[in-house]
Amino acid sequence: MNLVSMNQLQILCRSIVAVLLMTTALATVAADLATLQKKAQAGDAEAQFDLGMRYATGEGVAQDNKQALKWWQKAAAQGEPQAQFNLGVLYQEGVGVSQDYQEALKWFQKAAVQGHAKAQHTLGTMYAFGKGVPKDYTQAVKWYQQAAVQGDALAQFGLGGMYRFGRGVPQDDTQAVKWYRQAAVQGNAWAQTNLGLMYAEGKGVLQDYQQAVKWFQKAAAQGYADAQYNLGVLYANGEGVPKDFVRAYLWWNLAAAQGQENSVKNRDAVKEDMTAEQIAEGQRRSSKCLESNYQDC
Repeated sequence: MNLVSMNQLQILCRSIVAVLLMTTALATVAADLATLQKKAQAGDAEAQFDLGMRYATGEGVAQDNKQALKWWQKAAAQGEPQAQFNLGVLYQEGVGVSQDYQEALKWFQKAAVQGHAKAQHTLGTMYAFGKGVPKDYTQAVKWYQQAAVQGDALAQFGLGGMYRFGRGVPQDDTQAVKWYRQAAVQGNAWAQTNLGLMYAEGKGVLQDYQQAVKWFQKAAAQGYADAQYNLGVLYANGEGVPKDFVRAYLWWNLAAAQGQENSVKNRDAVKEDMTAEQIAEGQRRSSKCLESNYQDC
């Protein structure tokens, strides 16, 4: 049974829209809408950005992506980096406007050169996978690096992957571990999973199955199916933990419920070595774990 890791490409589409949604907190929620509109119409870039956020989230106004686009365009034209980034997201995803990677690239670049970490991370991912631009690992590393040193966990995860596979930089497992760890301690489940894999395989660090279990558990507790699968493998093999088919079944059952194909196969296979009572206990523990949002497993 092989362990699995998270690929940066798998999270590209997931992360972009999520980043935009996270900017909600930046809106001036206490501002009076009429005052905000007046300031925005007078050319105040911050007010224009905040008004765009109101329309994007439907906060105090009818949700309207085209109005969000309108106000972010005004703010972005004045050099407001968060508006430039959000505008890039809209063009990249085709929200409120026709999808246009070239426009997205333009606005991400404008925000990135001002030091906007999420724009830098997004550029890194675009270059790493040729999303709207020719694939260019050197450019990917450049932008991941700039965002990573600012503490952006997704960029740290991406940079770790570039070192792990030697893309745009010499292959270096030690550097991969360094960047995975920085993202992992911030709670990034994908980095936690890959860091656990590095410990399990002894790449960039001394092999340490207990550390692998630790990091897989952190990611599994966030509901990440690949980490749950990996935990099942370690319990089935008795690596870093006592061999325990019930716990292996528990984690594979949870991951299988999310569509993790290897977990479906392994769960069904391990049942051949379990008693009916053990299978029932695995089912009970799975239900208890899920009901506790993975906190009592």
